[in-house]
Amino acid sequence: MNRRNFIKRTAMTSVMLPSLIAAACNKVSSPEEKSKKTEFELQEFTLDDLQKRMQDGTYTSVRITQLYLDRIAQVDKQNIKLNSIIELNPDALAIAEVLDRERKEGKVRGPLHGIPVLIKDNIDTADKMMTTAGSLALSGNHAQHDAFLVTQLRKAGAVILGKTNLSEWANFRSTRSASGWSSRGGQTKNPYVLDRNPCGSSSGSGAAVSANLCAVAIGTETNGSIGCPSSINGVVGIKPTVGLISRSGIIPISHTQDTAGPMTRTVKDAAVLLSIITGEDPEDTATHESQGKSQTDYTKYLDAAGLKGKRIGVEKSFLKVHEAVDDLLKQTLETLKQQGAEIIEVDLMSLVKDLDKDEFDVLQYEFKDGLNRYLGKLQGPVKSLKDVIEFNKKNEALAMPFFKQEILESSEKKESLEAREYKDAVKKTLTVSRRAIDTIMKDNNLHAICGPTNGPSWCTDVVNGDFFTGYGMYSPAAVAGYPSISVPMGMALDLPVGLTFLARAYEEPVLITLAYAYEQASKKRVMPKFKISFPVGDSVGV
Repeated sequence: MNRRNFIKRTAMTSVMLPSLIAAACNKVSSPEEKSKKTEFELQEFTLDDLQKRMQDGTYTSVRITQLYLDRIAQVDKQNIKLNSIIELNPDALAIAEVLDRERKEGKVRGPLHGIPVLIKDNIDTADKMMTTAGSLALSGNHAQHDAFLVTQLRKAGAVILGKTNLSEWANFRSTRSASGWSSRGGQTKNPYVLDRNPCGSSSGSGAAVSANLCAVAIGTETNGSIGCPSSINGVVGIKPTVGLISRSGIIPISHTQDTAGPMTRTVKDAAVLLSIITGEDPEDTATHESQGKSQTDYTKYLDAAGLKGKRIGVEKSFLKVHEAVDDLLKQTLETLKQQGAEIIEVDLMSLVKDLDKDEFDVLQYEFKDGLNRYLGKLQGPVKSLKDVIEFNKKNEALAMPFFKQEILESSEKKESLEAREYKDAVKKTLTVSRRAIDTIMKDNNLHAICGPTNGPSWCTDVVNGDFFTGYGMYSPAAVAGYPSISVPMGMALDLPVGLTFLARAYEEPVLITLAYAYEQASKKRVMPKFKISFPVGDSVGV
């Protein structure tokens, strides 16, 4: 999750920030890091592309799975060392072989049949892979049961290819952590410029999809952990309404805000994946609220003319923050208008600007409660948040070489969920955030609100932590438990930036329509070139 939205508001102005980021970056290109240019057979393949090749016999699931495994070996581990994958499934090829036999027998389960999928390493899989949230404290943790969404993926015929790296504990460990770093997985890099940050906490999922290490992946979000890495890695990410997707079997932060969601290269693939992983789950009572509101096929809302007649609010405080992003947003608004949308300036962020402390209180309380429940069911020695803290202290050189665990420690000091401070904070954050979105949309007769997901990526800095650039359109929806979608908006100084649309609860169909229509009109997805550094690094060209 993007904890800096509420823990540490930057004191720097947008004018000062670019120079400070530049000063932190490595501007020296190392020839030894370059690799020979190669071509990848499945470059930018969509789910439709892969299914078509399997249907006509050009490829099998085994062949596709092997190609992605080879790609991961080359890009993630050997040449580029992107470091987005924390563990591979040793049974992936065997699973693909079974699915190929089913296809030969005439059984095709759907659009994910035989498709390799990567999932974030805070999601349980009852197989040979571990689930650790990137923490050495959970090394060796093998789940006894699949997470509900993993069960849905397997039923749909997906090949669980592996687990992606993430910001440790979903970026809820330190106030100055570097996104994409975990003690178990190390530092994930940005595939566009390798010394830049991939954002977190779903950094591995975003980087892997962008670098064509898979077609689709699953991320999770509490506040920004799908939106930010989707934007910064140049991919599409859907953060659904809380309760649309079950959280059972996912290492928690907050039952008020947590959700999993698709991360893909196209809006259509995101809609396909969302359709498959939704569903009511007895183990997660929040999903009961989705009854009658969820959809079994979100692809029916893909409409290239879907912007016509739509009224879209644009966050006016984001119209002039960073000159490169300002230009992209201006172009984007013109595209939306050309496609028939009406744009209305709104001021949402001012209505939610004072929620940071209360939100942080909610997350600390719920993190302690939820994590203790999750860890209490495990077979290993770490059974509580307190145990995690003690493990990290005893193994400080490996577990905390750069930044510490002050958020874990402050969370441990919180009382139960019966505390008045917690109840008041939950009530305030939900009431204020939902009222702000609902009121602005109702008063202006809006279909959605939009703005830059965030600014261009910053240089990875494990000493001082992350530098966010004054945006965060995803945050109000995250606090409210409402849906948002980030779609590529263009390149700012060779770095991708996303556009976020947000709306009210269970309005994913509207968001998918708007995002798809914008995507088809703009085509702003750009493949990464794995530049060594910015701005003088050369392209590696994989």
